[in-house]
This record gives sequence, C-alpha cells and structure tokens, in this order.
Amino acid sequence: MRSDANIAGPMTDPVPGPRTESTGEDVSRETPPPMDDTPIGRAAQLAVEALGRAGEGLPRPEQTRVMVVANQKGGVGKTTTTVNLAASLALHGGRVLVIDLDPQGNASTALGIDHHAEVPSIYDVLVESKPLAEVVQPVPDVEGLFCAPATIDLAGAEIELVSLVARESRLQRAIQAYEQPLDYVLIDCPPSLGLLTVNALVAGQEVLIPIQCEYYALEGLGQLLRNVDLVRGHLNPVLHVSTILLTMYDGRTRLASQVADEVRTHFGDEVLRTSIPRSVRISEAPSYGQTVLTYDPGSSGALSYLEAAREIALKGVGVSYDPTHAHFGAQSNPSMAEGIQ
Repeated sequence: MRSDANIAGPMTDPVPGPRTESTGEDVSRETPPPMDDTPIGRAAQLAVEALGRAGEGLPRPEQTRVMVVANQKGGVGKTTTTVNLAASLALHGGRVLVIDLDPQGNASTALGIDHHAEVPSIYDVLVESKPLAEVVQPVPDVEGLFCAPATIDLAGAEIELVSLVARESRLQRAIQAYEQPLDYVLIDCPPSLGLLTVNALVAGQEVLIPIQCEYYALEGLGQLLRNVDLVRGHLNPVLHVSTILLTMYDGRTRLASQVADEVRTHFGDEVLRTSIPRSVRISEAPSYGQTVLTYDPGSSGALSYLEAAREIALKGVGVSYDPTHAHFGAQSNPSMAEGIQ
C-alpha cells in the first residue's frame, strides 16, 4: 500500500537522509517514515487485512460437511492442506474438527496438540470404541477449531481392525454419535489405501485431493479414484470427489503451469481456482506447533489458504466464487478415473 507521502512523486531532497520541516524557528523536526514503507509494517498490515477478511464470516453449511483429504502419493501436502484449511474455515467463523488418521501424527503436531502414547486418541475410537468426544481437544490458537489426535498406536490399527465387526464403518459411527455441533470435519488420511483410509472414505461425503504441481502429479491417482468409486458403490453412496487443490505451485516454472493445465483438463470444475504456492512460511509453521494462519498471517501461503477456504465454503452452498459466475460441479465425474493411470 502506498503512503500519501509518495503520491506526489519521488522526493527531491538533494541530500539523502530524513526530511526536515521548518517550524519558523531554528529547530528541525524529523518526519519518520510511514509504517507501511517498512517490511514489518507491510507484513503487519497484510496480516490485519487477512484476519479481517477471515473474520467477516461465510455462509454455514446446512449440515456438517465431512471432507476426506486423501492422496496415496506422499509429499503432496495432505496434512498441510488439512490443518491450514481447517484453521481458515474456523477463522471464517465455522466450527471445525480435524481427525488425524495418520500414525505419524503430523496434523496433531501442526495444531499444537499433545499426542504422545498415553494421550486418548483416534486409535481408541477405532479399536476400543471410545466415544469421539472423549479424545477431541480444542486447538489453543484458533477459536472454533478442534482436533482428534493420532498417536503411534495407530500404526498397528490396520492389523487390529481386520478382525473387528463393521471394520470399515467404525469412524463413521463415531462421527455420527458426536453430539457437539460442527460445520466441517476434515479427515487427514495416511499415504496409503488401507483400512484407515477406507474408514475415512466410508465416513465422509466429500473427497478433497491435494495435487502437487510437479512431474508425475497424476501418477497413482487413478487407483484412488477407483477406490472412491468402489466405496461409493458398496459402502457409501453419497461419497464424491468435490475438490481438487493444486499445491506447491511455483509460478516461475513452466512445469507448474503445465501440470495445472493438465489437472484442470482432467477434473474441470472440481479444481479450485485458488492454488497454494510453494512457501517457506508454510513449511516452517508446523515446527512451531502452528498453522501458517497464526504463524505468519500476512504470508502468501496464509492468504492462499484463506481464499481456498472461502471458495470451498461458497461452493458448498452453491454460490459461485468466480466473479464471472463460473459454474462449480456439485458431483464428481463418474468417468474421472478414465485416462488417469
């Protein structure tokens, strides 16, 4: 943002240094530079504007939207997307629950939730049938955001679930029995297509797939889409791919734009118009037990996730995000897996 001092043109002082103003006496008064002209000032202003936009609020869904964040390809930003979208939706005024289904517990770490071995976790819900309300913890930095943490015990849950009754729908029943009002449930899946991911797909209504803007971005995606079709056909008829989010986008490379074009060609209206840039701030935030929204609210990564959350929220209530009134598809394309290996 430009300051008023710069509107009339560049300064013409012959000598570099702070300007002085004559007060009619032999006293000079230094004019400090406007706050906006310093990097810290600009960052602070961006942060205030970003959080101000977040606080405006968005239309709340008529019923809880359960979104499964899945992609068996590792390193595409599943956990990063889960926690930052959840924080963004909460900052927009929603009540959001993150369910960490990854035994590594990275989502729990990023949200500042303790998840050592003795902490009640989603493992107890899946294997021991503990009520979900007994393991959910509020996220310290973001009002309206909650987390069901993962512990290392979850690593053995795939084997333990095999012998249990209704093994594919245990998470679904736990969510249905949860009595606190929620606008969104975001489930962070492990990078595999085992029983934990199947539990998530049975429990969810929507699938959100983060796709990295790199070579081989679509590799293996066809298998995930076929699994979604199988679960929809046999266990969860309302499941559909509602959202594709492009992550780690680097506008300086031709490859990133080529991958983005290819993804948009394959998936059409399911692809969000907002893409997430490759950002050091996004990578740094988890090491401080924070999302990028609280770690650096004015960063490009934080602003992108806020916009993506706004787009998801508006899309869910049938409001077009695009000012040119682009149409967003409400259902996934049944033949989406065709042509993707």
